[in-house]
Amino acid sequence: MSIDERAVRRRPTKAQQRKGRIRNTLLARRLTQLGFAVVIIVAAVRHQLEPTAGTSASVDALCPFGAMETLITWLTTGTLISRIHPSNLVLGGALLIATLLAGNPFCGWICPLGSVQDLLWRLGRWLHLPELKVPTRLDKQLRWGRYVVLALVICFSVSTAKLWFADYDPYLAILGLDWLFNPGGMAVAGIITAAVVLVGSSLVNRLWCRYLCPLGGVLSVLSRFSFLRIRRNENACTDCTLCDRPCPVGLQVSTAAPAVSADCIGCLDCVATCPSKGR
Repeated sequence: MSIDERAVRRRPTKAQQRKGRIRNTLLARRLTQLGFAVVIIVAAVRHQLEPTAGTSASVDALCPFGAMETLITWLTTGTLISRIHPSNLVLGGALLIATLLAGNPFCGWICPLGSVQDLLWRLGRWLHLPELKVPTRLDKQLRWGRYVVLALVICFSVSTAKLWFADYDPYLAILGLDWLFNPGGMAVAGIITAAVVLVGSSLVNRLWCRYLCPLGGVLSVLSRFSFLRIRRNENACTDCTLCDRPCPVGLQVSTAAPAVSADCIGCLDCVATCPSKGR
């Protein structure tokens, strides 16, 4: 056997190359998610253990959605609603710019609640729990739930001048760590919402992100104007539909014409899975 023939045999096949891309993309995303989750958890522990209230940032101050909750109040009165920190406006502004430039990688790579849902989904598959497939028509209707929640949050935040959503927010209920340090201080509504998200995410991938997350609704609108969006190359596409399978929010990437849905969370799993060159 010649050297050239041995080199050809050692060359990875398309399937092997695709598996390598998937593995590398997943590793990069998991490490990024882990890093941000550690930052949030450390902040929550420090806040819970602080001897004097207000000496360290709570997880509220590290959530960009606070900017949306206080925006109208801030523009009309020049003040922030209670429990909102100027850092929320900074984070919200940075997220706005990033989304307009590069789409919505925040939900797929950064948001710790999204990471929790990813973990629960994988746990559900490991435990062989049933996967609930939402019919396409119902799925499209349920996605409007994000905008209903967003409207309620803004309306009540403005009318009460308080962080109204805090009692219902699964992000705060789960990652604020009150369930560990101060379980008696948790709002019943928050416990119920967190339980629904935790259980539901093991049966429906990214349940909260798909149907209820108000920040996801905002980012979905902004992503429509993004300079960078994942696009399907019709000339390279073989209609194999492999790109549909790994999408955590259930998008039909294989039928994108050519930009994928604005609900895309930028995880890049579909890109890594595609076996075609020039995709």
